[in-house]
Amino acid sequence: MKGRDGGAAGTDPVELPDKDGGERPDGNTRHVPVMLQRCLDLLAPALERPGAVVVDCTLGLGGHSEALLARFPGARLVALDRDTEALRLSGERLARFGDRAALVHAVYDELPAVLDRLGVPRVQGVLFDLGVSSMQLDEADRGFAYAQDAPLDMRMDQTAGVSAAEVLNTYPPGELVRILRAYGEEKQAKRIVAAIVREREKEPFTRSARLVELIRDALPQAAKRTGGNPAKRTFQALRIEVNGELAVLERAVPAAVKALAVGGRIAVLSYHSLEDRLVKQVFAAGAATTAPPGLPVVPERYQPRLKLLTRGAELPTEEEVAENRRAAPARLRGAERIREDA
Repeated sequence: MKGRDGGAAGTDPVELPDKDGGERPDGNTRHVPVMLQRCLDLLAPALERPGAVVVDCTLGLGGHSEALLARFPGARLVALDRDTEALRLSGERLARFGDRAALVHAVYDELPAVLDRLGVPRVQGVLFDLGVSSMQLDEADRGFAYAQDAPLDMRMDQTAGVSAAEVLNTYPPGELVRILRAYGEEKQAKRIVAAIVREREKEPFTRSARLVELIRDALPQAAKRTGGNPAKRTFQALRIEVNGELAVLERAVPAAVKALAVGGRIAVLSYHSLEDRLVKQVFAAGAATTAPPGLPVVPERYQPRLKLLTRGAELPTEEEVAENRRAAPARLRGAERIREDA
């Protein structure tokens, strides 16, 4: 995650985090990834072991991956991304590390299949840096940033899936309301969807500027005076729906925990409460005993599988937020695998 605004003036950091760092292969200089040093320190005890394998589940432009390979010269990297352009650019960035880095076109819930193909039974470290990458924000034709007019696409993998325009133009009104409420926490969902349905009957949605204007016109004045750009919650909801982000995360974090060897560590950076809640639940369940109540002695098979490495969610420092406004919503949680499954 970097501090550059990607040309999207007024973009709110909570809904549009940028998760990469360093310098892009095309020469655009950016700040280091969010909470980079803290992530490296959390993973260090596991990755300093000889032959350690670390998985970057959200490669982006390779900022975290580059730092991991540089900090832990004995480690090998497996990096996943659904965005083919991100894989191409990060491949150039990480080329100097040779065969220490394996870059894979995959969504992060496909981690078990990826490790199986690579013949890696267990890993020592896993990192997730959730959210939208800088490249996706900076390229207007991706449609992620509501502060610039663009095609309503929002697919992280442009080779598959439905676009945001298809969601807006084809979903039943009730489903659109559910998406805006569940994924955008939008209190004015019914009002916005009613306007969308009226307008799509006249002409299908294709561009982001028209949607932003509709949202502004649909909301009451009081709702437009607070919370930044009034379109941010709708855009977040559409992005999550288009990419299945929460459903993928629900599968991916438990799968990543399962892939950890005993002593292995996982770190997850999230940028809104929906993501952080899912991560918190998985970690809390792994750190709890599963024994029936009332047992005088808890057998080994019921003991916790995880040890929490952070007290709640850690936040970026004030200095980092001052340097990089997109760091403000970041929440970091870490855990260590302390026992195999029963």
